[in-house]
Amino acid sequence: MVGKPNVGKSTFFAAATLAPAQIANYPFTTIEANRGVGFVKAKCPHVDFKVRCTPRTSKCEEGIRFVAVELIDVAGLVPGAHEGKGMGNKFLDDLRQASALVHVVDATGCTDAEGNVCPDGSRDPLDDVRFLESEMDQWIAGILGKGWERMAKRTESEALKLETILAEKYAGLGINETDIKLALKAAPVPDRFSKWTQDDLLAFAASLRKHSKPMIIAANKADLAPPEKIRRLGELEGYVVIPTAAEYELGLRRAAKAGLIHYMPGSREFTVTDQSKLNPAQKKGLEKFQEFLSRSEVGTGVQRCVEEAFFRLLDKIVVYPVEDESKLTDKDGRVLPDAYLMKRGSTAKDLAFKVHTDLGKHFIRAINARTHRVVGADHLLDDGDVIKIVAGA
Repeated sequence: MVGKPNVGKSTFFAAATLAPAQIANYPFTTIEANRGVGFVKAKCPHVDFKVRCTPRTSKCEEGIRFVAVELIDVAGLVPGAHEGKGMGNKFLDDLRQASALVHVVDATGCTDAEGNVCPDGSRDPLDDVRFLESEMDQWIAGILGKGWERMAKRTESEALKLETILAEKYAGLGINETDIKLALKAAPVPDRFSKWTQDDLLAFAASLRKHSKPMIIAANKADLAPPEKIRRLGELEGYVVIPTAAEYELGLRRAAKAGLIHYMPGSREFTVTDQSKLNPAQKKGLEKFQEFLSRSEVGTGVQRCVEEAFFRLLDKIVVYPVEDESKLTDKDGRVLPDAYLMKRGSTAKDLAFKVHTDLGKHFIRAINARTHRVVGADHLLDDGDVIKIVAGA
């Protein structure tokens, strides 16, 4: 979760994870990154196989498997962050660990560039998006440093592949050679690195940001934002924009945890478990939540943001490894015990390495529990596959 201070990032994080996070209406509440476990939802195979699953580390509810994911709430970003202003150095260092970003924006326009309250709603949320893009681009470009011209000459004098050198330079950001190749292909820059200008470097940085750190826009405080500002954010080219109400999601999940309601995160409705347990303030609050959900197409938007980040931006699928393909169990007899998020296009051997390095190294074959067919190392996995890995000693 990224964005400027005081826009609701920590509330979003707390709602998505129910992990403790310091929340207050002033800038730089978050200094150290908050880490927590959220989840994405997927149809559990036990429904198709007509068995009862016994997950090891997650839960299954109403035929929906909750697959754990790591979420990080980082310090707010202010202008000049790439130069170290505010918590800039800390913020950008934390970004190295991210696979995808959820940019939480105050859709009401009531926080200025540094996160201070401006009650008149004079801030254009579109400016916050462009500001974050600019800071990240400057940061990515700055990693090449002042010596990038010398590096350009070296690629030609030593006949080195540009993408290989750039991948080495950006490896600490979790950026691989494939990201570099895609960014170079999409960026409007000269083929020869030695011909690049500073503007070309920034153009490449922008392209690399889009390919290596894909981003969703969470138009937060949607319950208070003027419809016009939500609409304008939704017209941003190249982004998925989801209206969110993080405070409502946090309230709903806390009420569910307390046993007051039954609520499936991401749903547009909930049910009260026992009206007699609610005090007047709780009843009023739940009525407010339901009224908002009834007019929202995405619920509170929080769960939708997390799932869009994994399933759309990162193009993940869910695969279920087992040790006994006929009983769908592991060695301890758990049915469909684990669920793994894999990149679409992953193979059976990729799954073997994901489960355990030794399985990958000694891979022999795999068995698809749905089709009962033996498949090889290069077999492409499908979403919802149940797979047994056979490995040698």
